[in-house]
Amino acid sequence: MSNPNDQNYFYGQSAGMGQQAGYGWGDANQGEGISFDMDSNFGQDQNFQSFDYSQTSGHPSTVPDTSTTGLYPALPQGYESSYIGSPPSVYGGQFLNPNASSFPPTNMVSSGTDFEDEPPLLEELGINPDHIFQKTLAVLNPLRETDAAILQDTDLAGPLAFVLAFGGFLLLSGKVHFSYIYGIGVLGCLAIYAILNLMAVSGVSIGVTVSVLGYCLLPMVALSGVSILISLQGFVGILLTALAILWCSISASKLFVTALTMDHQQPLVAYPCAMLYGVFALLTIF
Repeated sequence: MSNPNDQNYFYGQSAGMGQQAGYGWGDANQGEGISFDMDSNFGQDQNFQSFDYSQTSGHPSTVPDTSTTGLYPALPQGYESSYIGSPPSVYGGQFLNPNASSFPPTNMVSSGTDFEDEPPLLEELGINPDHIFQKTLAVLNPLRETDAAILQDTDLAGPLAFVLAFGGFLLLSGKVHFSYIYGIGVLGCLAIYAILNLMAVSGVSIGVTVSVLGYCLLPMVALSGVSILISLQGFVGILLTALAILWCSISASKLFVTALTMDHQQPLVAYPCAMLYGVFALLTIF
């Protein structure tokens, strides 16, 4: 039996097998060992492919040369310049105190939010002071020529101010008639609006009707202011009341005829207007 401690013992030798000359590793059945002898010319004639890196090809090198161009090498000619932006500019000012001249100017497009380009606040609210002044002058002077374009403006700021002033003067004289003023005013405007649409060819809007009748209430506002000082139930009061009614009706009819181009129809328009302002006169007297 083979002893593993024997110096002539080979690894893989079966038990009971005698030692034979030339026995190699891993051969348990044959008496001849495996030979690991190599040819003396092995590895001498290796025909590996060699490359010559000294020659340059037609394609640009993928390894950039940073010896002359610095940290950012120049791009090869094969790249399209339209896909690559210009290199960033270097900031030359101070970090804590930047210089405005170091930044490139930008083309700013006006967004229309400048205060200089914005219209006045009254114009945005639909209040035109010039038109209010022109209509007031037209009411105070019925013989004055008035532009028809101004009368088409449905301005309600002046009429509202005159109605409040009329009610305020009546209140100072001890007469609380605000509800009567609003009620009679609404019914009267609707009635005049219906009459003018039947008489005029082009027709009229309700806004123009309310605006003209409200502005022509100005002589009646003056009459209510006089009623604070003197009584209108005497001869002088009746005369002033008749004059105020005539003034209001002539002014309103003149403005309606001018706005609607109703030639030779002013007396027909003045009659219903006189009836409406006569009711306001009764509120002022009594």
